[in-house]
Amino acid sequence: MKRIGLKAAILALVASTVSIVSALAGDSAAVRNCTWCHGADAQGYTVAPRLAGQRPQYIMKQIQSFHEHTRNNPFSRQYMWNAVAALSQYDARDLANYFATIPPKPANDGDSALAVKGKQIFMDGIPEANIVSCYACHGPNGEGVRDIPRLGGLAYFYVKARLEQWGQGYHSTLGSPMPLVANHLGPEEIEALASYLSFVK
Repeated sequence: MKRIGLKAAILALVASTVSIVSALAGDSAAVRNCTWCHGADAQGYTVAPRLAGQRPQYIMKQIQSFHEHTRNNPFSRQYMWNAVAALSQYDARDLANYFATIPPKPANDGDSALAVKGKQIFMDGIPEANIVSCYACHGPNGEGVRDIPRLGGLAYFYVKARLEQWGQGYHSTLGSPMPLVANHLGPEEIEALASYLSFVK
């Protein structure tokens, strides 16, 4: 009897999870609100990042940052602060889990001639500028870890713009090292990194 009860509980849990994902994958207004800018298949555009395959913890953390207005770059202020204003933490969790299930596709829109230099910066950092490798936090393939984002395959223009904005002093979440890191990157290094990452699968 105990085994039957345990199996029933597990099946109920799985069924509830599937129903959440199915509801979101269908005609969910919450998903439509996101894909309006991030693309019908959540692969993103040049200015709106890909959500497909992104780390769910990262998406939830960013939604919190939009709520708290700590992610303060111009597009965040203009669009995302209002977009998440009425989003509950439960809706945020369900959205994050849903988008994480969609296989990501690389943007492939960078300058292939700069990708070799970008890969070197990503893998080795810039020792003379005291910048550690990107993969130390983001993983060897830019896949992300927990609330550290997946970078692999993001659009060239988006990564370039974010690095430039961090260098200008904008923030994403409190305590993020990225403004300090980006402040030590020159325009050519930013171009190379953004190009390389756009091709990473």
